[in-house]
Amino acid sequence: MTADVMSTLRAFYASEAAYLTDGSGFEETARHLAPDVVMRQASSLPYGGDWHGHDGFRRFLAAMRESWDGLWFDEQHFLDDEASVVVYSRGRLRARRTGRILETSLLQWISFRDGLITEFRPYYHDTSAVLAALTEGPSAAQPPSAD
Repeated sequence: MTADVMSTLRAFYASEAAYLTDGSGFEETARHLAPDVVMRQASSLPYGGDWHGHDGFRRFLAAMRESWDGLWFDEQHFLDDEASVVVYSRGRLRARRTGRILETSLLQWISFRDGLITEFRPYYHDTSAVLAALTEGPSAAQPPSAD
């Protein structure tokens, strides 16, 4: 992996986390994305589907921000093959409506062109845990206390 691609990817993840956690602007995130970027999310998620271009990516992040108000990466590992990177991420998200903390992991297949990100294909460890963290009632993501 070139140093430029790695720098782009790390800067993207930092700007994504800042957007979800601190409400930072989209401009910092967009500078790492190709104009024709595509985000492909699992259809079962509230922000599922394919999101195209900068406008689509902005709408995707807005939908994510409606669901989550915090994102923290605890561990990341990267594998590359020149035009794409596979990223294993383990981290935490805080659900905006329920306040639940979801500890989870996912793999992402990320494609690049000319040093910019062109496509994301995330593969979640457990989408049902993601959905449970976002809804009221008992959750597999955060068991009720024994009080």
